[in-house]
Amino acid sequence: MKNNATKNLIQSLEDKYSAINQDKNVYLEGLLHSKTINYWDYIHTDALLNLQIQRTTLPDEMVFIGYHQINELIFKMILWELQQLAEMPVLNVDIFTDKLMRVSRYFDMLTSSFAIMQDGMDLAQYNKFRHTLTPASGFQSAQYRKIEFASTELINLIDPRFRETIDRDTAFEHAFEHLYWQAAGKDFKTGKKSILLTNFETRYKEEFITFMKVYNTKNLWTRYKELSVDDQKNNTLVNAMRHYDYTVNITWVMAHFNAAKHYILASSGDGEATGGSNWQKYMHPKYQKRIFFPELWSAKEKDNWGHEV
Repeated sequence: MKNNATKNLIQSLEDKYSAINQDKNVYLEGLLHSKTINYWDYIHTDALLNLQIQRTTLPDEMVFIGYHQINELIFKMILWELQQLAEMPVLNVDIFTDKLMRVSRYFDMLTSSFAIMQDGMDLAQYNKFRHTLTPASGFQSAQYRKIEFASTELINLIDPRFRETIDRDTAFEHAFEHLYWQAAGKDFKTGKKSILLTNFETRYKEEFITFMKVYNTKNLWTRYKELSVDDQKNNTLVNAMRHYDYTVNITWVMAHFNAAKHYILASSGDGEATGGSNWQKYMHPKYQKRIFFPELWSAKEKDNWGHEV
């Protein structure tokens, strides 16, 4: 039995490397010289643990840095799942639902983790070291912006004030200038942008526009509409879509909002975000009404979006 298993394995290797015009013996010989793997080399633990570099001597800054780096790692995992949905040649209800619930669980974890931020740092320390971050802000998380682009039609990310003048034929550069989060750092009357927004765009604008173009035809909503009419009515899938939408755009956002309010509006705070944005109106869902899948919500639900929290 063991000999047969070995023969089958060798034949499978032969088939694998023959398919790409490679000699399996070269790869097998390479195994003779390879080192055994261990946890710390596989995870790159030493490199990961040396990325937390404080700008101050205040101990709780380490909590702030580590927490946000963990968030970015989770965002990367979310984008990994969304990319699979975007690129899968044929989707079915089960795969779509499974991936959506995976992503929702990541956001559930991010939501509950805000207790670390809200209750895990000394108020006085935070309101001292935060000034060394100016003009940086969590607003500048590029991965989170990509999650939004990958989730919905671009029109749903446009500032509500400008949606009537923008459609699928609008140039991406023009649409970019009217995304909802532009309001956090731009005066639409003068066109003047804050350094927070200017720095962000200098680093990521071209990358964002390319990403927007790619996901314009394979975001979650577009892929959902590719399913059959019957599959689009599947209750399990629809509930998963709605759960994801609510989790990202209300539950998670409000946890972030409340954590920010805890520190910024504290007696030792100054009420201003590090990037200088009008953070309360930018963050609270009742103002921007960020909804990924508006067609899956009733008119009343959309009108009351974010008002009950």
